[in-house]
Amino acid sequence: MRLTVFWERMAEHFGAGYAETFARDHVMSELGGRTVQQALDAGWEAKDVWRGVCSAMGVPAESR
Repeated sequence: MRLTVFWERMAEHFGAGYAETFARDHVMSELGGRTVQQALDAGWEAKDVWRGVCSAMGVPAESR
């Protein structure tokens, strides 16, 4: 998954205004105790980060 697709999905699910705040501030155990941004900065694949977000936040299957 490209980062542009990842950020599009984040914006679709959380809203354009909140996606970046969520990515910066919300720590998730699914990402090893990291935020979305920390996981991406650490070299995680965007698809793996998205899967973690989906799992943590209960994103519906049709949006995954």
